[in-house]
Amino acid sequence: MTTIATGVSAHLELFELAAAEQADLVLVHHGLFWGSGPGPIDAPLKRRLRVLFDADISLAAYHLPLDAHLELGNNALLARRLGAEDLGPFALHRREPIGVLADLPGGALPSAELFERIREATSREPLVLDGGPAQVGRLAIVSGAGADYLGEAAAAGAEAFITGEPAERSMAQARELGLHFIAAGHYATETFGVRRLGEVLAERFQLRHVFLDVPNPV
Repeated sequence: MTTIATGVSAHLELFELAAAEQADLVLVHHGLFWGSGPGPIDAPLKRRLRVLFDADISLAAYHLPLDAHLELGNNALLARRLGAEDLGPFALHRREPIGVLADLPGGALPSAELFERIREATSREPLVLDGGPAQVGRLAIVSGAGADYLGEAAAAGAEAFITGEPAERSMAQARELGLHFIAAGHYATETFGVRRLGEVLAERFQLRHVFLDVPNPV
């Protein structure tokens, strides 16, 4: 093995890019199979698998572990990019935490500056449902589709909750709970972990690593 490619989601375009890079392994956050596991191989899945087989590429996926990890996870890495410290586990999913609580240094940060830091970290304009205070000291972060943890974030003392995408009810909940709801993009909030994992593996095993960015507006 000489080249490892990383990307957010397992799909045809990503696999074609990996083949062009002559990757031996593709490592993704969102894999091919969900729920009860593999089902029928339909035409789109056949096309995806054919690219992998023809290029002799292996595929590995790490979903919730790449959200939850306090060093290599999406949430921890985003928190640190925003300048947060004192990270702790948050947001139980099947009795395991998948998000982080994080405190900002100095006690608080102007909310407008926090929104700007999020924009810079994710390279996209976040959707801000501005229901919180002017100063933010504690963040709760659950990358991807984490809107259901908004109430838990408020109960944990967060003034801002960062996730990937909103639910229709998110605006009213944020206003009533008195915190900022920031939807920074499902894809954009989940680039951090898989990319960092690829870098770590490349360094440890002396491999070439390439992150394959297929931007998604969601």
